Amino acid sequence: MSSPTQAMHEQPGRKHGDIGELLRICLDQTIQAIQATGIASDTEIARTRVNFERAVAKDEPMDVLEILARVQGSEEEHIGSDVARISHAVSSVIHPSPPLIPFAGKLIAPSAFYESFDHLHKVARALLAPVIYAEDTDAVGTGALNPVAARIMADEILSTVDRRFGIKPFVTSVRMDYESWSFLTRKHFGL
Repeated sequence: MSSPTQAMHEQPGRKHGDIGELLRICLDQTIQAIQATGIASDTEIARTRVNFERAVAKDEPMDVLEILARVQGSEEEHIGSDVARISHAVSSVIHPSPPLIPFAGKLIAPSAFYESFDHLHKVARALLAPVIYAEDTDAVGTGALNPVAARIMADEILSTVDRRFGIKPFVTSVRMDYESWSFLTRKHFGL
């Protein structure tokens, strides 16, 4: 399976910054990874796709992995562990895989970065991949529940900063646990 970065650059006619296109790429690549793991049936994958597309149409961001966990019948008290199982499986089939970090929820929101890059804030909200740190534009980190979304967001940060300033920042992408991710998406995006 190609990496999200490779696949994004291989998309003919893809316009940089098209949030709808980034979401489609994220959905398609995540489903490819889910299929490669064998952790979901074709019916569960189809239901996940429909629920994700419905959420996008309503401008109510939802993560593909969380949707799949709910489609598979995860109860609220087990959603974190069920999503972690799915995220671990997905990360095992993408290379390199963003590492899981347990402290992401404790990092301070990079408000100034979001203000300077409103487009990136919108992309981060759509992908549910918040920027977890920004040292000016030299070093930026992003994370997500879904390792595919984290890598797509990292690529978008890299290309946006490069286009604006002509520099390639050091960009990291990580996976987050469900609780940290849920906290940060509420804090950064008001969800």
